[in-house]
Amino acid sequence: MTHLLLFDIDGTLISGGPAKSAFHDGLMAAYGTVGDIEVLDFSGKTDPQIARELLSGAGLSHAEIDAGLPTLFSHYLREMEARLPEHPVRVLPGVTELLAHLAELEEVALGLVTGNHVGGARLKLQAPGLADHFHFPVGGYGSDSEHRNDLPGIALDRAREHWDVDFDPARVVVIGDTPRDVECGRAHGLATVAVATGKFAAGALRSTGADHVLEDFTDLEETASRLLGQAA
Repeated sequence: MTHLLLFDIDGTLISGGPAKSAFHDGLMAAYGTVGDIEVLDFSGKTDPQIARELLSGAGLSHAEIDAGLPTLFSHYLREMEARLPEHPVRVLPGVTELLAHLAELEEVALGLVTGNHVGGARLKLQAPGLADHFHFPVGGYGSDSEHRNDLPGIALDRAREHWDVDFDPARVVVIGDTPRDVECGRAHGLATVAVATGKFAAGALRSTGADHVLEDFTDLEETASRLLGQAA
């Protein structure tokens, strides 16, 4: 095993679902306000970062925000699980085929780098059946750190411990759909592949300095060559 591929979730593997409405209700339960939730851009941010930006804007102190986070996430996860059957997430085109191909390669290890709380990440992958077929044994999550740039290092440390492999950073790739995904990978000297399946067009992603930019994952041969060829 020589290659470690670290995938973002929202906008990269899946789209849709009830996360925003569940987060709204979690904020109300914990703080009694949602701040400017309809204006704030969530793209590429961690869940606690989103909460802090919303609540700071509503006038809460950092101490008040920190005190309410356990209640927020407990309520958020409960509400999201309850709402997923009626508001399902959608697996993005080419994702299932890509993961099936990668899972068959002995040299490839799969993991996650996502701003989601770890519980939210699991729910989002379980709901459409991705977690039933593909195993992501390690990751860096929003519940690990509020700062997205910390997450690839956390995932890499966990991967080394899990597989007992000292992965060469040149063979570790962060894959995501936002400039923040690219930034966090580059912050650790890792390869980056951006995919224009979220809010950002290919041109905007190229301007981030990503090593490769894909329109989507529908061309399996091209995608695999970018992920593994770039990391080789």
